[in-house]
Parts: sequence; C-alpha cells; structure tokens
Amino acid sequence: MGATKKKWLRTIVKVILVIVLVTSGIGGYLVYKYIYMPNINLANKKSTIIYIPTGSTFEDLVNILNENELLKDSESFRWLAKEKKYTEAVKPGKYRVLAKMNNSALINLLRLGKQEPVEINFTGLHTVNELMFRVGRRIEADSNALISAVKNDTYIGKLGFTPNTIQAFFIPDEYEFYWNTSVDAFFKRMATAYKTFWTDARKQRAKAVGLSQTEVYILASIVQGEQCCDKEEKKVIAGLYLNRLRQGMPLQSDPTVIFAIGNFNIQRVSTEQIKYTNSAYNTYLHEGLPPGPIGFAQESSIDAVLNYTPNEYIYMCAKDDLTGKHCFSKTFEQHKIYAKKYRQALDDRGIH
Repeated sequence: MGATKKKWLRTIVKVILVIVLVTSGIGGYLVYKYIYMPNINLANKKSTIIYIPTGSTFEDLVNILNENELLKDSESFRWLAKEKKYTEAVKPGKYRVLAKMNNSALINLLRLGKQEPVEINFTGLHTVNELMFRVGRRIEADSNALISAVKNDTYIGKLGFTPNTIQAFFIPDEYEFYWNTSVDAFFKRMATAYKTFWTDARKQRAKAVGLSQTEVYILASIVQGEQCCDKEEKKVIAGLYLNRLRQGMPLQSDPTVIFAIGNFNIQRVSTEQIKYTNSAYNTYLHEGLPPGPIGFAQESSIDAVLNYTPNEYIYMCAKDDLTGKHCFSKTFEQHKIYAKKYRQALDDRGIH
C-alpha cells in the first residue's frame, strides 16, 4: 500500500474517531442534562406546592406542571419519567417542589410519594361544621362530603355516635394528614385518636363518676365553656356541676345558652336570652346534660371531670375582677352577693 493511501486511511480513521467522540460527547451531555441539570422554573421563589388529585394520569401530572409553568423542558422530563418507569406509577398528594430541582430529583420525590403533610388543629373552633370546613380546606375530601358524613346517622352510628353527640368523637390536638386523605381515611384516623385517648384508666374513672364517655365529654365541654385555662378550677367546677346533676338541679350554664344561640361573641347572657332561647341546649330551661357537647373539650377539661374535686358547692359566679376565675357558694344567699358584684363590674365596663 502506498504512503499516500496509508495517509488517507489514517485521516479517515481520525475523522471517524472525532465524529464518534463528538457524537458520544453530545449524547453524554444530553443524558447528563436530562437527568441532572436543573429543570424547574420558580423565578425568585425557593419552593412551591403542587397538588396531584387522586386518579391523575402521567399526562395529568405533566399538564399540572406546565399549567404552573414549572418545567423548563417538558420533553426531558417525559423521557426520564419513562426511563424510571414513573409514567404508570403516579401517586396523588401534596408535594413541595424546590427551586433548581433536576428531573431525577423531582421524579424521585413524586414516585416515592414524599408528600408535604398538612396540619389540622382545633384552635378557635366551636362546632363540628366549623371543623369540617377547616378539614375540607386542607385535604382532598371536600367540606360537603365531610358534613354529609357527620349528619348521616348510619355512617356515624358505626362509630357509636349520633349527629348530636358526634362532637364528642373528636379529641382536640394537632394532627398531620396527607392531602389526598379521603372521608373514610379522615374518620379512621380520628377513631384511632379517640381509642388512644380513652385508655382503660379513663374508662374506669368515667364509670366511677357515673357517666358514659360521651356524657363525660359533654360535661367537660360545659366546664371548658366556664373556665378555659385554670386546670384546678376546672376540677372544682366539674364537682359543682356533678352536685347539681345528682340533686336533679338544672346546670344553669351560660355557655350552653350561647351555644344554643350560636353567637360565640356574646360577653353577657341576658335574662331575655335565657328565658326565650327555646333549645334543648339551654340548661336553664332543661335539667340534665344537653343532647351533645357545646364545644370541643380539651384533654384537661375531660380529665377535670374524670378527676373532679369533691365539694359542696351548688352555685358559682365569675369574679368581679373579670380575671376569668370564679366565686363558689353553697348557699343562694351568698351567691346573690357575688352575682351583684359581678353585674356591677360588667355595668362599670359597659359590657351589656
């Protein structure tokens, strides 16, 4: 073979090698880019939340990402999702997407179902409907479905409650849920919390007091309506109300009238409101416990009933210093003295 021909062949080989190297380099770069280069567009934000509804397909997910203008390159995301076999494994939920996330990290997050939990608490709530609205705003199950459930005798009957008593099913606390929680899953979680709270010791105390678990909760909600914070005074109030129940006296609790009216901003219950609020929850007009709780009873209020302070008190009145504490009396004569001072204190402050 001549020198010229050999030189020509060597040139061709070099060209082919260069082409192979360039091509493989380009291919390698594209693979690296598709997998590891940031593919999330969040502008100046550090993170954002996306919601993937139950039953969503991979195409639904891509649409969600694109509608929120999160993907810089949809095709690279599609390619890697297919390679990672994620296209048939979409999991619903609430996910936090971070700035500068690459396709691999995003797909791993979604494929493993690493959801951002939602928190639900009972702060500031008075009724079951209010709770259902709050829950419905934070999980996938909507408020209407949740409210329908608590009003369904058959559904809540399986839990051991009625529409009137269902509030006693909820033990106030801070709970974490996944966003894609269903109605059934929500109530199942609450049932677990209820069973955990009502230990054998608490059940035995309820029997000793002479009340069912639901009755304990109802009385605890009234005690809490009278005293929100002082744990020791709660026990005294519980003892007083138990005295009234055992003597067949009406409880005569202002918070029950407020609950019956439905205006929780009332600061002073009037004689007219007491007389003309025709409700089974008005404990001035009806003896015994009301049909259901008048609020969400805290653990300390429930335990105050279970571990009440035995006493001979029959009457109580808020102190005239308006600190939230109470004066307790064994006689109506003494009670009238305290009540007059309290009414005068309200008048002096223009509270009507």
